[in-house]
Amino acid sequence: MRARVVLTAAVMAGLLAACTAHRDAPSAHPEAPSGPADSSTARGGSPTMPTESPTPAPSESTTAHPASPTSSSAAHPAGGRWKPKPGLAWQWQLDGEVKPTVDVPVYDIDGFENSRADVARLHAAGRKVICYVNVGAWENFRPDKDDFPRSVLGSANGWAGERWLDIRKLSVLRPIMERRFDMCRDKGFDAVEPDLVEGYGNDTGFRLTAADQLRYNRMIADIAHERGLSVGLKNDLPQIPHLLADFDFAVNEECAQYDECARLTPFIEAGKAVFHVEYKEPPSAFCAESRRLGLSSMQKKLDLGVWRKPC
Repeated sequence: MRARVVLTAAVMAGLLAACTAHRDAPSAHPEAPSGPADSSTARGGSPTMPTESPTPAPSESTTAHPASPTSSSAAHPAGGRWKPKPGLAWQWQLDGEVKPTVDVPVYDIDGFENSRADVARLHAAGRKVICYVNVGAWENFRPDKDDFPRSVLGSANGWAGERWLDIRKLSVLRPIMERRFDMCRDKGFDAVEPDLVEGYGNDTGFRLTAADQLRYNRMIADIAHERGLSVGLKNDLPQIPHLLADFDFAVNEECAQYDECARLTPFIEAGKAVFHVEYKEPPSAFCAESRRLGLSSMQKKLDLGVWRKPC
């Protein structure tokens, strides 16, 4: 379902440089291979860190386009978006028809594959609903696949039908992501889970830097907030200190397996939920630590179907 990413010394050096530069700045699912304990996770990532691309695309201006005038939503006023607190139980189902049979207050489901009626049924049962959207890779099975020009499509990311995106192309990608987040808003979702927001640590075919990733991730957060949607930071553990103010919660995979869960404590200390899953580790191996840290943890199978084993 997800793959590990290994941060090389060169990437870490770039990250440190980007963090220094931004210190005061505002702010479909196959099995995954595993990796070393000092890595961070991302769906679709390469199991090992890449070398730099020999034919990088040129970077464009980092100034993002302003939001469209129709981007705000009366259903989710900017000052009243959902802000999930630590400890909320959740269900994460990206495969198959959503089964609202789990008695938890939060559901995270695929934005494209579920309808407004599906979201409404979950709301009627008292659930908040998160919209899963891939923002870091092109997918040939999505209805908007032709909206992406070839110039932003990079290397295959290891999953069938997916290719990394050149996240430096803000002016190209912003309107596409705005339309996707419009879809989430119009279907009634409360929040967005943007996936693959750490391409800079992968062999994308582009020479992405930590600074590129910070700019893109902040743009993604802004697009969500402009629509009254809360937004979660998916994995990208090294950049948590610099993106905490921009994101309303976190989503993490396998932090226990790789002994990384303590790196998520800034979210908990800020009163923001951390929705966490393990695939290989049994609950007996991580639940005590998850409860101590305040994480919302469960074990899931890699297909992210209905099955779950919560802490």
